[in-house]
Amino acid sequence: MKTQDYHTSITVDATAHEAFESINSVTKWWTENLEGSSQKLNDEFTVRFGATWKTFKITEFVPDKKVTWLVTDCYLPWNNDKREWKGTKISFEIVEKGSEMQISFTHIGLAPEAECYDACSNAWSQYIHQSLWRLVTTGKGQPDKKENKTKKVKP
Repeated sequence: MKTQDYHTSITVDATAHEAFESINSVTKWWTENLEGSSQKLNDEFTVRFGATWKTFKITEFVPDKKVTWLVTDCYLPWNNDKREWKGTKISFEIVEKGSEMQISFTHIGLAPEAECYDACSNAWSQYIHQSLWRLVTTGKGQPDKKENKTKKVKP
C-alpha cells in the first residue's frame, strides 16, 4: 500500500510571483520565530514554537513555480520519536488555474501512520488555508508571534 503524504491546496487571486514571494516570506505566514534565511536555493533556516524546532534547507527553488524544503533536523518534544520530521520534505507548487493560482502543499513523509500526523496535519491546514491564503490575498498573514525568550535547547 502506498503511503499518503499530507497534501492540501489553496486557490488565490494573485500572480504566480506574488504567491511565490508569499510562500518564501515564512515569517509573514508561519512563524516570526525564524533564524536564517528562506529566500534562495541552499538557504537554511530554523523555525521555533516554544521548545519545538525544525531546521530546513531549500533544495529546490524554481521562481514562481516551486520551492522544496528538506528537514535536516528537528525536535518535537511531545512525540516519542522527537526527530520524526527529519528527512521529510515540504513542497509548494504553483499552477495557473484560469485567472487564479493554485498553491499545492505537500509534506512528503508526513503520512497517517506518523505519530504526529493528526496534530501536524491540522496545524498545516490552518497555516496554509488561513494564514498563507490571507498573506497572498490581503498582504497580511497570521504567523505565530515572536517569542521574547526563544529556547535554544537542542537535546
